Amino acid sequence: MSKYKIILSGGGTGGHIYPAIAIANELKSRFPDAEFLFVGAQDRMEMEKVPQAGYEIKGLWISGIQRKLTLKNLIFPFKVLSSLWNARKIVKSFKPDIAIGTGGFASGPLLKVAASNNVPTLIQEQNSYPGITNKLLAKKAEKICVAYDDLERFFPSDKIIKTGNPVRQGLLDVETKTVEAKDFFDLKHGKNTLLVIGGSLGSRRINQLIEKKLDFFDTQNVQIIWQCGKLYYQQYKIYGNTKNVQVFEFLNDMDFAYAAADMVISRAGASSVSELCIVGKPVIFIPSPNVAEDHQTKNAMAIVDKNAALIIKEEDLDADFENKFSQLVASSEKQKELGTNIKKLALVNATNEIADEIEKLLKRN
Repeated sequence: MSKYKIILSGGGTGGHIYPAIAIANELKSRFPDAEFLFVGAQDRMEMEKVPQAGYEIKGLWISGIQRKLTLKNLIFPFKVLSSLWNARKIVKSFKPDIAIGTGGFASGPLLKVAASNNVPTLIQEQNSYPGITNKLLAKKAEKICVAYDDLERFFPSDKIIKTGNPVRQGLLDVETKTVEAKDFFDLKHGKNTLLVIGGSLGSRRINQLIEKKLDFFDTQNVQIIWQCGKLYYQQYKIYGNTKNVQVFEFLNDMDFAYAAADMVISRAGASSVSELCIVGKPVIFIPSPNVAEDHQTKNAMAIVDKNAALIIKEEDLDADFENKFSQLVASSEKQKELGTNIKKLALVNATNEIADEIEKLLKRN
C-alpha cells in the first residue's frame, strides 16, 4: 500500500475545522500509514483544535477582507502574497498526493498553490451559495463535494458530487441518549429544553436576545442550554444555573446537547444546518447577516422552504420572536412536523462519500 501524503485546509470557525478533521479521521482509518498535514490561518481556532485532534498544523498569515473601510484592508494584499509564498514552501516540502479544502481563509492560497503544482485538489463546499474563493478554486479542482442542489450555477456540473457535509459521528444516534443527556446537564425531565447555539465563537445578537428574554422563557416553562461562545462567556456566565439556565463557552459534548434539546435556536452556518438535519429537532434559525453573499440566510431558506424549520431575521427579532417561539412551544404537532421534515433532508454518509472521492483521486494519480 502506498504511503499517501494528504494535506488539508479548513479553519476560521468550527464549521470549517470539524469537517476537515472528520475527513482526515476517515482517511486515517482507511490508510493507517498515510501522513497528514493541516494548513490554517495564524491566530485562528484551528491552531488549537487541530492539534487537539492529533494532527500537525502549519499557519499562514492570512485573513479576510473587512466589509468596511479599515486600515486592516491595506495590508490584505501583503497577507495574500505572504500566504502564497509560504503555501508554496509547504507544498514543496511536504509533497502532497492530494490537497483538500473545506473553507476558511487559508484554503484559498493552499489549494491555488497545490493546483499550480499539479497536485489534485478537492473542494468541500458546505454552503448553498459559495464564496468567491471556492468559485475561483473550482476551475482547477478535480472534484467539488457539495451539500445542496442547484450549484451548477457556480461550478462545472461534471465536477459536482452531492455528498452533504461531514458531521460528528456521535450525532447519528442522539435519539437513544435523551435520558442520559438530561441527567448529564442536570435538567428536569418532562420540561421543555431549549438549546441555543450561535456558532463556535458566539453570536452577539443571539446572546443579547437570550439575555433579554430570560423572564419570557420562564413564563414558557423552558429550561436552557446556552452556548454563548468564547468571545462572550465572561459577559454571560453570571446567568448560569439561574432561571433554569446553563451557560457554556463551548459545548464539547454536542451529541448530549442535541439529545437533551426539545428545540433549538441556531445560526445557519453550513455545518450547523447539516447537524440539525441529522438530529431532527425543531429549529428556529437566526442567520447572521454579516457573512459573504448572505449565505446563512440562503442556507436557512433551503430548509425553511421545505417546511422543515422556522426563520427569524435579526431585524425582525424584537417584533416576531416571542410570538413565533410561544406558538412553537405550545404546539407539539408543529414541533413533530418540523423535526420529521428536517430529518428527511439529512445526508448521513457525507464523510464516507467524500473519502470515497478522495480515494479515487489518490488511486488514479
